[in-house]
Amino acid sequence: MILKLLIRTVSVLLAAYILPGVHVEDYWVAIVVAIILGLLNTFLKPILVFFTLPINILSLGLFTFVINAVLVYLASSLVDGFSVDGLISALLFSLITSLTSSFLNSLT
Repeated sequence: MILKLLIRTVSVLLAAYILPGVHVEDYWVAIVVAIILGLLNTFLKPILVFFTLPINILSLGLFTFVINAVLVYLASSLVDGFSVDGLISALLFSLITSLTSSFLNSLT
């Protein structure tokens, strides 16, 4: 569990380093963002996917990217020291963190 938290933290820091629209103050904020994103993905994402199921079916699953971006944007409003400039930055942030986390999880 701690290893997964560290992997998610590294992916948050990497995405914040790559994207100009995402700002993370320090490492502790990145850890908190990783925890908040994990909680949001565990509890809120299934509810949002269920309620947006017709749109998700029509878009062949691409609306899930929008849901991920909304969750990142929500996390930025919950955590001080973490800011996302817009929905496009949140979308790219979620894409980069997902790819980075899956790559690092495959290495372990």
